[in-house]
Amino acid sequence: MPVGKPAAAGTAKTPALVPEILEEYGRITQAALQGYLPSGSPREHLYDLLAEYPARGGKMMRSSLCIATARAFGARLDDALCSAVAIELLHNAMLIHDDIQDGSEERRGRPTLHRLHGMPLALNAGDTLCLLGMRPLMDNVHRLGPSLALGILEDTERMAWESAEGQAMELGWRRDNRSDLSDGDYLTMVLKKTCWLATILPSRVGALIGSRNRVDRDPLIRFGFFLGAAFQIQDDLLNLVADDRYGKELNGDIREGKRTLMLNRTYRESSAPERRRLSEILSLPREQRSAEDVAWIRGLMDRCQAVEYARGIAHGLAGAALYEYEGIYARLPDSRDKDFIRGLITWVFERT
Repeated sequence: MPVGKPAAAGTAKTPALVPEILEEYGRITQAALQGYLPSGSPREHLYDLLAEYPARGGKMMRSSLCIATARAFGARLDDALCSAVAIELLHNAMLIHDDIQDGSEERRGRPTLHRLHGMPLALNAGDTLCLLGMRPLMDNVHRLGPSLALGILEDTERMAWESAEGQAMELGWRRDNRSDLSDGDYLTMVLKKTCWLATILPSRVGALIGSRNRVDRDPLIRFGFFLGAAFQIQDDLLNLVADDRYGKELNGDIREGKRTLMLNRTYRESSAPERRRLSEILSLPREQRSAEDVAWIRGLMDRCQAVEYARGIAHGLAGAALYEYEGIYARLPDSRDKDFIRGLITWVFERT
């Protein structure tokens, strides 16, 4: 499949429209989301916890992409709002579970939920947020009719299965201390774990709502994969090189033993003694990996030019996303929302 011109995708500047719409649609989604958060008892053991991650904000890319896609295809904003809220609720639920499974210490600049409240309460809150995400999907029946609401629910179910499979792949690789993974293995995992929730589901749901199910939505899987994979690789890179604005633990992916493109490249390019030491470090439980171990792996990545290698792949994927965007959106009328979606392709490299 043609991949466009990666350099252009990686060097173009994001239009000011992108952060404006992220703020605008994010604020609208957050306000609607508040209406779904329960109150009452048990407040301090459950309902306060449900509100914790949504209150911390975030980029709001997923919900904004859903709304913008729906509007680009001709829908009103209100028609996509329930789906945008559901996507945000499910995203925050998965973040709680991810943080527990990874042993992460920070999320959006603050301690993770399980560090604040303990693993049992945090796990229960994550489960409850998953259930809560079903409510706005059911409200779609009244807003959009049963046929469209069922289509959205079916895509959401597929996203949940894909995400679970991708998470199992990543966790299993770490448990088994895999050192033989290819770039294709990594991208398959990212397609499932990241892309379906981050970019494919919002795009497909938005197009379903906007077109009233009158367009072929399969190309949006390709567009969402290329955009979402570029987003994930950039997220992995930020974990290594970000400044103080980064809201998670720097080098946390190394400490957690995540099989990123950079780590997989380092396995392939290092010497046999280096590979043995690398495997020995990553066989240890997370809490037994010292700061010196993490620093050694980070230095080895630099010697293997792993950051530059991964950045080149991310730019190539962005070029492919741009190619797919033109095939999907060129025939639609010019609009602010259409420009926003195109701008996301460069925004993924400029965010912090």
